[in-house]
Amino acid sequence: MALQFKHRRTEEPEINLIPFIDVLLVILIFLMLSTTYSKFTELQVNLPVADAERARDYPREIVVAVSADGRYAVDKRPVDGRSVEALQAALRSAAAERRDPVVVVSADAMAAHQSVINVMDAARRAGLAQLTFATQTSGGARE
Repeated sequence: MALQFKHRRTEEPEINLIPFIDVLLVILIFLMLSTTYSKFTELQVNLPVADAERARDYPREIVVAVSADGRYAVDKRPVDGRSVEALQAALRSAAAERRDPVVVVSADAMAAHQSVINVMDAARRAGLAQLTFATQTSGGARE
């Protein structure tokens, strides 16, 4: 008697992904609910304050004062006009008396940014490469 064995088809194992996706969605929902998001509605800017000793007068410095309404003064002498060209001429005449001058911009807190940019542009046009900004100490004295 001959036995005949039937070869059974081997079924490929099937991985059911639905429970796996359900678990991932539950984890995602948990993370979304437990995460806190901070929202920045405004930007706080602190102006520079220096706590160094009081600055001394240096003969190389050309102090350019910028008022709140956009007027300029170079070494305490008012500049006629508010144009970059007028400021450039005043800087050139002040720099002619000094060797390797440093331009110190002392701007009012309420001065427009454009007024300060005009000082920087005039210094560049006058060939003055060294430029710095004056700050105030926490006591209010100029540095």
